[in-house]
Amino acid sequence: MHSILLTGGAGFIGSHLTRLFVNKYPNYKIVNLDKLTYAGNLENLTDIEHLPNYTFVKGDITDLELLRKLFKEHQFTAVLHCAAESHVDRSITDPLAFVTTNVLGTSSLLLAAKEYWAGKYEGKIFYHISTDEVYGSLGEEGFFTEDTAYDPRSPYSASKASSDHMVRAFYHTYQMPVKLSNCSNNYGPYHFPEKLIPLCIHNIINNKPLPIYGKGENVRDWLFVEDHARAIDVIFHKGKIGETYNIGGHNEWTNIALVKELCRQMDEKLGREEGTSEKLITYVKDRAGHDLRYAIDATKLKDELGWMPSLQFEEGISKTIDWYLQNKKWLDDVTSGNYQKYYEAQYEKR
Repeated sequence: MHSILLTGGAGFIGSHLTRLFVNKYPNYKIVNLDKLTYAGNLENLTDIEHLPNYTFVKGDITDLELLRKLFKEHQFTAVLHCAAESHVDRSITDPLAFVTTNVLGTSSLLLAAKEYWAGKYEGKIFYHISTDEVYGSLGEEGFFTEDTAYDPRSPYSASKASSDHMVRAFYHTYQMPVKLSNCSNNYGPYHFPEKLIPLCIHNIINNKPLPIYGKGENVRDWLFVEDHARAIDVIFHKGKIGETYNIGGHNEWTNIALVKELCRQMDEKLGREEGTSEKLITYVKDRAGHDLRYAIDATKLKDELGWMPSLQFEEGISKTIDWYLQNKKWLDDVTSGNYQKYYEAQYEKR
């Protein structure tokens, strides 16, 4: 039995992870600590909010006194650290917010765990969830492995790289029982529509332009979010202490090819003439320092722990579109107000 502090559990990846652990492990106590910023939404968790093994706490991971209080109150045996500022574009606009949450917040969590566990580490786990963006940018060939040197290119990836280093420092200095994973781009239900896929789904529904950075030639490896949650579950329970595991979807797409596939499926599902949605594609000024290609080699995870993605992108994107079409109220709720101002400022036409 575990008592788990799960940070950022009302966000995109965090809500899927929270749901999985709460439902799959009824004997675990899951405490979801989330600041509920623009990307944190309790509507993501309405199906589990009344379950007896789940507790929500609104709070900030940089608040060390709050963390100390929660450790003492709930006697945590594990941390699943998912909370992070995660959008590259926002990090370019406001880099200090990313340093504060991703570096200071992670360091505060590590310190709170170290103090409470006081060297009695048997059965304890500090699991840090990170990104493949810490590795930098690939050319047309090659893959990121767990041994790839860090080369972050944006304030976001630099802040995540810093947090990774802090986790490993606590492992080597204090023998903290840590595990890390670095994942490729996630997609799926409950994704806040500042990211490419939910943004395009929302805009196609509303016949708005589909903003594509540069020429759309940047390549990403896409991982269905429920597969990511399954991988974290496997690593949490079976992964080795002190190890890092890369999690990838084995689905490389250029941004423009991905959007065209999205348009094709949306036209079919909405009963529109083929090619209708493609006409909405609009090329906008490229992102500063835009990495060309990310691609994950997840061989270690497959060979050591037996994890593989359960579906390919075309199937996963179909499931994702269906969810958004069936949950238009959720989409409308999260795209109102301040988000509109941010959106208009971000996607300047070339």
